[in-house]
Amino acid sequence: MSAAIRIAREEWRALFRDRAATAGLLLLIVLACVAALTAHEHQRAADADRVRYQARANHEFEAQPDRHPHRMVHYGHFLFRPLNPLAAFDPGIDVFTGNTLFLEGHRQNSANFGDVRQTSMLLRFGQLTPAFVLQILAPLLLVFVGHGAIARERESGTLRILLAQGVRSGEVVLGKLLALSAFGGLALLPALAALAWLTIATHEPWQLAGVLAAAYAGWLVLWALVVVMVSMLASRARDALLVLLTVWAVTVILLPRWVPDMVNSAIALPTRFEDAINVQREYIALGDPHDPADPRFSKFRENLLRQYGVSRVEDLPVNYKGLLGMEGERMSSELFNRYATASFDLQQRQGELIDDFGWISPTLALRRLSMAVAGTDLAAYRSFLEQGDRYRYEMVQGLNRLQVDKVSYADDTTPGKENRVSHEHWQEFPAFHYQRAPLAAVLATAASAGAVLLAWLAAIGLSVWLLCGRMGRAAR
Repeated sequence: MSAAIRIAREEWRALFRDRAATAGLLLLIVLACVAALTAHEHQRAADADRVRYQARANHEFEAQPDRHPHRMVHYGHFLFRPLNPLAAFDPGIDVFTGNTLFLEGHRQNSANFGDVRQTSMLLRFGQLTPAFVLQILAPLLLVFVGHGAIARERESGTLRILLAQGVRSGEVVLGKLLALSAFGGLALLPALAALAWLTIATHEPWQLAGVLAAAYAGWLVLWALVVVMVSMLASRARDALLVLLTVWAVTVILLPRWVPDMVNSAIALPTRFEDAINVQREYIALGDPHDPADPRFSKFRENLLRQYGVSRVEDLPVNYKGLLGMEGERMSSELFNRYATASFDLQQRQGELIDDFGWISPTLALRRLSMAVAGTDLAAYRSFLEQGDRYRYEMVQGLNRLQVDKVSYADDTTPGKENRVSHEHWQEFPAFHYQRAPLAAVLATAASAGAVLLAWLAAIGLSVWLLCGRMGRAAR
């Protein structure tokens, strides 16, 4: 048996003889199990509610009585964002974004009813999920149980004895690192079991679960390296503990909260009220698609008359008001999409700037990777809104087309006359089906954050290796 293995075995025994370390590990395992169960139950209940509400919204839309198609445009429809199965592992920004989208003509609404607005303010400080336990609490446990790994040996004089007996400094460090990494691996096991359970139960691609498992395993190994490195540099165990607590507080707590605030100041987003005012101003300038005589649609009317070879809209073989509604919806949707795209592009630039700070805090890189793989990042939320708005546009234009084909212009302009079409038409509209990002796109998004984590692992690992030689020389 090599010296490193023997040292790891003895360190492992010492860790489990330490009641505080054992209690901390058991507490973390219990928290991880509770987090996995509660997160899964919350997701199961929320997903069931959304499926039920979506079925009810679809039924109520299809069950509307005979009425004018444009009344259905204003009646609208509801979409509920389906939950990604891995959101139970890492909810990401889902608790801050809305999950309900109201579709109507002439408007592009944002999603509403985010969880954070309906629950305690404590939710803003982090949910108890497997990702939270591993990102925040597991490194803290490694700090408390491993801060004296090398410093304690130096204080007691056993390090000099080990080196005098021919044990290489690298073997001492490797043994301590193996024991601490294995200790962290026990804390990782409940989360990995939950991840495997979610993957099997929901038929998620195993590649996503594998990336998450590798990322969090690398995260704990990274902290084991940091703990051992600081313990190598410190002359006393308590000094190592103070330094490590400072490093943990800065990299895990402070920077992940300060960096987004700093980025938000550097790349400011317009408020919803500012956007709403600007959109409404430009929308009014487009013209009123409900008014056939609006002069701002004169060019559209002239082109239409020329196309059909008639001189009056009354002579058109189709309903001019319906065509005007289609044109107005096309123009307004382009306006809405322009503002929405500009806003999301700014948010993407903010995210890219935050990603750059992953080089000073690996926590940011881990969160980026974790949310991307779990489908709870900004890209997934944007995809839902864009797919929902495309569905809204097709639904509204489909209703406008019914007005064009099924309602005559003469009847549409007769005061007091109610023009209705059969309710069977509402049942012809397809249901909304959200399409998740392809696996390759998700893995590509996670690759950059994964590269940052690997770079951190390589840098800290190299530093520990270089310090091994220094430690051996200093002990002689």
